Amino acid sequence: MFSDLDRAVRGRLRTLSKDNADGVGRHLVMVGRLLDTEPELAYEHAQAAVRRAGRVDVVREAAGLAAYRTGRYAEALRELRTVRRLNGSSEHLAIMADCERGLGRPERALALAQEPEADTLDAESSIELAIVVSGARLDLEQPDAAVAALSTAAVRAATGLVAVRVAQARSTALEAAGRADEAAAELAPYTQEQLDEAAGDVEVEDEVVSFDLSEFDEDGEYDEDAFEAPAAADDSALAVADATAPTVPDDSARNTDDDADDEENDVVDGAEDASDGSDEADDATADEPDEYVDAGAADGRTLDEPENLLGGQESDEAEGGR
Repeated sequence: MFSDLDRAVRGRLRTLSKDNADGVGRHLVMVGRLLDTEPELAYEHAQAAVRRAGRVDVVREAAGLAAYRTGRYAEALRELRTVRRLNGSSEHLAIMADCERGLGRPERALALAQEPEADTLDAESSIELAIVVSGARLDLEQPDAAVAALSTAAVRAATGLVAVRVAQARSTALEAAGRADEAAAELAPYTQEQLDEAAGDVEVEDEVVSFDLSEFDEDGEYDEDAFEAPAAADDSALAVADATAPTVPDDSARNTDDDADDEENDVVDGAEDASDGSDEADDATADEPDEYVDAGAADGRTLDEPENLLGGQESDEAEGGR
């Protein structure tokens, strides 16, 4: 199971003791497996990993993605800001901007999209950011600007599932601009199955494998024999990540700055919130994301897949079965 992680991710975990790296890695694998089908369960696994290795960037990245997928936008922002501080990467800029939208702050989403780091994004991430910008323009009741955000040559060159997502976002913007015929034409080339997949509405029937606290022995070591697939996908015993994952003593010194990280991020959030007097509104929005989540597929929210967490068979072959 640990070998399911991408080689680069496994390399990040080498700062931990072997036993702790193995436990954290298994939690990360479960985040990747469950993020689309059981986001709350994925979130619990991510939190368990953070408790064991909060100073590792890929762990905080998993926590940020899981928080985003469960509508915990303020928390996702804090985690992804921490990732930027730890490794200097801005690859999740689109998700950070979409979190600002989820918190009812489209102006901040646009500000993030205008940061210099936006120019360093790869093609797909740039398109995802454009989709978020279009949605932010709609939030601000600027439909023509929303259409323009998705009319650049780079965005129109999208292929595959990303192209379907662009078409959905353009259709929404065109509809808001009163151009119903053009909105319908955007979706016409695609089947309903393709549209559902792009919107994240396709059910995944893969067997879910998970583990819980019972899989660790009294010394906090991982028990291979205790790890097995549940008898049925709907079994009530589907394991929720342990609420109090044991901390391996060898790595306790590495995790002493976790609270300081969170406090620093809270200070940053607090300072930003104070600038526009939106504290209470932000909290209310973060606690009640349902309305935004329900509207997500229609207004072009980005749903970034954490592909870097899982390497699949290619990683196993590259590792030579290690």
